[in-house]
Amino acid sequence: MKKLFTILALACVSVAGMAQNSDNTVPTDKYSVATNSFWSNWFIQANVVGTAFYGDQEHGTGLDLAKSPFKGFRNNLGFSVAVGKWFTPGLGLRTKFNGIWGRSVVSDNKETNANKYWMLNEQVMFNLSNLICGYSETRVWNLIPYLGAGVARNMSYDTYAANLGLGILNEFRLCKKVAINLDLAWNVLEPTSDGVVGFGNCTGPLKTHDQQFAVEVGLTYNLGKATWSKAPDVEALRALSQAQIDALNAQLADAQAENERVKTLVAKQQQPTNEVQTVKEIVAAPVSVFFNIGKSKIASRKDIQNVKDLVEVAKANNSKIVVTGYADSKTGSASFNQTLSEKRANTVVNELVKMGVNRDNIEVKAAGGVNTLSPISYNRRATVAIK
Repeated sequence: MKKLFTILALACVSVAGMAQNSDNTVPTDKYSVATNSFWSNWFIQANVVGTAFYGDQEHGTGLDLAKSPFKGFRNNLGFSVAVGKWFTPGLGLRTKFNGIWGRSVVSDNKETNANKYWMLNEQVMFNLSNLICGYSETRVWNLIPYLGAGVARNMSYDTYAANLGLGILNEFRLCKKVAINLDLAWNVLEPTSDGVVGFGNCTGPLKTHDQQFAVEVGLTYNLGKATWSKAPDVEALRALSQAQIDALNAQLADAQAENERVKTLVAKQQQPTNEVQTVKEIVAAPVSVFFNIGKSKIASRKDIQNVKDLVEVAKANNSKIVVTGYADSKTGSASFNQTLSEKRANTVVNELVKMGVNRDNIEVKAAGGVNTLSPISYNRRATVAIK
């Protein structure tokens, strides 16, 4: 048994070291999470347990027994199984059963001390790795302290006892579903737990209670959905919606300005033949295609539909088309905005080519960051005009 505890201790140090190194060298994606359904994030565990027992009768009786947990008269092997659920990445509950071979320490003879027992505990678990460092589904080592309470039964002596316990669970991730457990636990039980009553006369909260120290090694298997999804980025959604609203407002402003220009042009025309020219002027008015902040992907495909009439006029007259890209000067550096405006212009050019426009008839300009329109989001666009 002494060899077992020594091996477990060495395994704890070496595996924890490897897990810490892996956690430091492999970048992890930490993020806020959304609430999962009740049936998500359940787990089951199975462990081999090495337990050392300490009885209240050891004090004030002159037994003078060695305190080492490696002594055969006070330790024994057992097993444990558990089922639990994580309600958040940092908070969970676990129901745990363990037993079944124990010791009632009344002498230094392990055969005399032998008994059979079981213990059932309900435990609250705190994943400090997630609580302190943020949730990461690829983290190798999770440090999980816990505390709980339950009941124990000594089957050899037919006694029951309440207990309180605490411990530290180390989980080492093998994959999304499976992890290795290294669990260190301490339980304080009523004096009746070992079946020996009225033997000892010391006072004090620990000396008058039975105690257990346990080292457990085993596996955790995650049931169903084992990870946590990213929480929706509300601000990003709001920004996207606002960008779309701004784009519509900018289109409306362009249309209103063009209507005023056309009204003025019509008012100056005296000849009926100029009516056809007026229609061409309306069709040939510059059209804006809008983009979201920092992006070169068209925000709304409706903008491309608005370009089609202008394209038809240009193709019918074999006219040159000028595509000018813009960015807003309030976002990004000058060099970034220059590149972004060029990308936006080229995005629109590619759409024009798909519509049948000869690329040789397209002139591309990149204006960089500007603040000519208000609000500033109106400047995140590319304009299409007949030269």
